[in-house]
Amino acid sequence: MKLKLITLALAGVALTGSAGKFTEYVNPFIGTGAVNGGLSGNNYPGATVPFGMIQLSPDTHNAPDWFNASGYNYNDSTIYGFSHTRLSGTGACDLIDILFFPSLTDRTSSPFSHAKENARPGYYSVKLDGEDILAELTSGRRAAMHRYTYPQGADAKLLVDMDHSAQKGSWDRKIINSQIRIVNDHTIEGYRVITGWAKMRRIYFVAEFNHPILNADLYDGNSSHKGTTTINGRQLKGWLDFGKLNSPLIAKVGISGVSYENARENLASEAKGFDFDAMASAADAAWDKELGKIEVEGGTPDEREIFYTALYHTMIQPNLFSDVNGEYVGADYAVKQLPKGEEQYTTFSLWDTYRAAHPLYTILNDEVTADFVNSMLRHYDDYGYLPIWHLWGQDNYCMIGNHAIPVVVDAVLKGVEGIDPQRALAAVVGSSENPHPGSPFDIYEELGYMPEDKQSQSVSITMEDSFDDWCVAQLAEKLGDKETAEKFYKRAGYYANLYNPETSFFQGRNSDGSWLEPFDPVKHGANGGYPYTEGNAWHYFWYVPQNVGALVEYCGGKKGMEKKLDTFFTLEQTSGHKNDNISGEIGQYAHGNEPSHHVAYLYNDCDAPAKAQDMIHRIKNEMYTTDHSGYAGNDDCGEMSSWYVFSAMGFYPVNPASGEYYIGTPTFDRCIIHLPDGKDFTIVANKEKKADAHRVKDVRLDNRKINDWKLSHSDLMKGGKLEFNLK
Repeated sequence: MKLKLITLALAGVALTGSAGKFTEYVNPFIGTGAVNGGLSGNNYPGATVPFGMIQLSPDTHNAPDWFNASGYNYNDSTIYGFSHTRLSGTGACDLIDILFFPSLTDRTSSPFSHAKENARPGYYSVKLDGEDILAELTSGRRAAMHRYTYPQGADAKLLVDMDHSAQKGSWDRKIINSQIRIVNDHTIEGYRVITGWAKMRRIYFVAEFNHPILNADLYDGNSSHKGTTTINGRQLKGWLDFGKLNSPLIAKVGISGVSYENARENLASEAKGFDFDAMASAADAAWDKELGKIEVEGGTPDEREIFYTALYHTMIQPNLFSDVNGEYVGADYAVKQLPKGEEQYTTFSLWDTYRAAHPLYTILNDEVTADFVNSMLRHYDDYGYLPIWHLWGQDNYCMIGNHAIPVVVDAVLKGVEGIDPQRALAAVVGSSENPHPGSPFDIYEELGYMPEDKQSQSVSITMEDSFDDWCVAQLAEKLGDKETAEKFYKRAGYYANLYNPETSFFQGRNSDGSWLEPFDPVKHGANGGYPYTEGNAWHYFWYVPQNVGALVEYCGGKKGMEKKLDTFFTLEQTSGHKNDNISGEIGQYAHGNEPSHHVAYLYNDCDAPAKAQDMIHRIKNEMYTTDHSGYAGNDDCGEMSSWYVFSAMGFYPVNPASGEYYIGTPTFDRCIIHLPDGKDFTIVANKEKKADAHRVKDVRLDNRKINDWKLSHSDLMKGGKLEFNLK
């Protein structure tokens, strides 16, 4: 990474400040573009801060969509501008708000090369070759800065585009209304109401410039409105002319989902002047503090780069949604006021992130975890059930299950402070009573499974709801509500009603009890029209994290389960349509999507931990690289990254609400987790003298041998030492 920075500096791209101790290892270009098609991460290289509201980054598509969902693709060669919001690692595109593009004429895009591009946490720069303009970006939590260095003697112009967005029509996306207003010769503001994946979003911005605006031309589509200072419409753009400048143009921008006034207040709180370098340094310091919560030693340079970039990606989202005055827009579209000291968050990709990202937050960021959970509980208060996929304060209903439930339950059971347990129980029970809006919940209760002839994705829904219900039961039992606990423990066993002993798989059934035929365990489903969601029967066989012992029994014992796992990781047979999310394959295993993520660790449950260690080691080495196609699938708001962070430390939450981790094999010689209360949990790997030593001879916690290959969360949070002897 250091060599790359030096090369970029020599290529003429200015570098601002110096990287911190941990940020120097982060390469934001990892996972930004696939080689030869496929999936690579769908990440972006632009400027943001930990869990910030703003994600300021280049858009290499005029209308980003599914396979460039972050707005940026490393394989592209054109930049259309820099917009202030986006998603990281998702399989669908949204946000992409408020685009700026510096220009000398009237062109609205420019070619660029990676040789003149640089990124590190909180900072991005690129030379726009078509304009000979150096563009630099940095960010705070609710405000950002652009710095544009134009050629000496050239007229400096800036396009402000309120029509630029993700692909119109996708998710019924369209702009409802928008506005651009010239406030004075140094200030503009604007808003738009847009519907898409998140419905009826409002976003406001206020931008101030360090040079006066000499002229402003406003447009609605092809209709020019010269001379006006305010324009309203649905296809708005504005050209600002600053004349010939002797110093760079700096734009500082504040945003809000509530109002112009709040955007202005957010801007004033984070950017009192135009000191771009100070904001970039503050962003670097904020990232260095967060990344420094885990300190690793040893490993290769590539492994350290992959690790810290993965940790960085886990903290890009969820995103701050409340303004500096505590206001935010609720799920009912009303403006709400937070209790003092709390913050509202959004961007909860819960079908993905409940598995490992949220358990990671409970270790590193307990205060932020409380804000995440309370944000979900406020959504429940407004909406009637916990969020499924929370975006810009709304629920887009993407994916199955209601996996805010395990996140809420896990946080309460781990004793995260600032969460009302009874309020949490009411929310998870209420959400479980109607987990799928529009689905035949009454039939589910009557039959004890979801029938495919009444609701597609029936096997996956039943399996995932069974786990969510187990989580509800755990919380109810903890709080002494025996009646509720018994009810949901019963429902947590519904998965068993879909096990077909004739095929040895969980199989779709109709409402009359008949098995769905023909049955093909390797055929993939997508997001409807088939019993399995983004996977097949092989993937979902292993999804009983609340009762792995039942899987052992279904396999005829531990040896039978070991044999079935062996087949899972070696069977390369395919049939029918292969889902686009299936990537990173090892046999039937697909690391590029989440349902498989825990499976390698299940070898521990059949007394074959060496096979778990071999497979985990292989996945870490094969599925993660330092290349721009560095991930085996979409990062999904940091979930792919979270798997690596946990697995590199040497353990993983197979059941993400159980309060325990399965032991794997560590990557680094030493890993120190600096816990929120000031204690340290240290992981030591004593390796025999070979580079790929990963088999565990024994593992000890504070010199006590671990025989069951499990580590409890409570033991981890006490601090101490986990010591591996590797061969």
